[in-house]
Amino acid sequence: MRFGMFVPQGWRTDLVGIAPERQWGVMLDLAQRLDAEEAWESLWVYDHFHTTPEPTQEATHEAWTLMAAFAATTGRVRLGQMCTCMSYREPTYLAKVAATVDAICGGRVEMGIGGGWYEHEWRAYGYGFPSAGERLARLREGVEIFRQMWTTGSATLDGEHYQVDGALCWPRPLQGTTFAGSERNGIPLWVAGGGERKTLRIAAEYADYTNFDGTAEGFARKSGILQEHCADVGTDFEAITRSANYNVVIGRDEAEVTDRLRGIKDRMVRGGIAEDTAARSVENLRTQPAVGTPEQITEMLGGLQEQGMTYAITYFAEAAYDTSGIELFEDEVIPALRG
Repeated sequence: MRFGMFVPQGWRTDLVGIAPERQWGVMLDLAQRLDAEEAWESLWVYDHFHTTPEPTQEATHEAWTLMAAFAATTGRVRLGQMCTCMSYREPTYLAKVAATVDAICGGRVEMGIGGGWYEHEWRAYGYGFPSAGERLARLREGVEIFRQMWTTGSATLDGEHYQVDGALCWPRPLQGTTFAGSERNGIPLWVAGGGERKTLRIAAEYADYTNFDGTAEGFARKSGILQEHCADVGTDFEAITRSANYNVVIGRDEAEVTDRLRGIKDRMVRGGIAEDTAARSVENLRTQPAVGTPEQITEMLGGLQEQGMTYAITYFAEAAYDTSGIELFEDEVIPALRG
């Protein structure tokens, strides 16, 4: 199993109490820690502008600005966002940004892409909030533009939502990847989300990686539907790496897990999240699959690995303040699964 980790950027009230002038230093320290530890293949950020589960005045640092900064300050770890919202930036512009970041970092970019969902954020930034069908149609057209720009250096598309005519992307990304079974030059594409009729079909057509439900039942169902779409469009299901995101709350015993959950709730409240909203969020978190002791988490991930989930993207809510949970995961969970 391969492992990645989100670096706190504020979106989940995970920089509360850290002065703005110190926040980049905290993020950089964690990024360079991941860069130095070969157990971690990748670091990740979220593409959001407002905190969750409620908008507050706490920091939320912008994803692609961070991507460029991490590109220039790390040397090994791969760099991704889970996931970029297609409609927040024109796809021609986003393809160009990603290619430039790929050049800065020496070919280490992972492109996570999705249709977007955070309605408050969409409307606040003046993007409206199109129907799910329109958001996914934009996603499909956008990834076609990516493919053209990254593989040929130019894109032309007369789509329903995007019209481009000879948009250039030079230099192309430094990386080689596989699109529809052919070796071409481009950035690995992660199509995130488990929408069964449209998102997973787009993934079958374009994705190098998927990212969807990380529970045993949910993962099995989404994998089966992805396999059906792959058969329909003629792509190799086994060539697509299936990943999932995990909120990790790890402790040597139940008491330590409970302490970490209590700390998450306290930071949310201090960050301006309503007490009842924070309480509901933490109660939901308590039931998630990567909450428990190292033995419990290893058993859970091992079961998912047997189902074909071979890339776990982890999030530690306390990472900006306390890395002991990360260390416990590195010492006891990763070695049991990495081989």
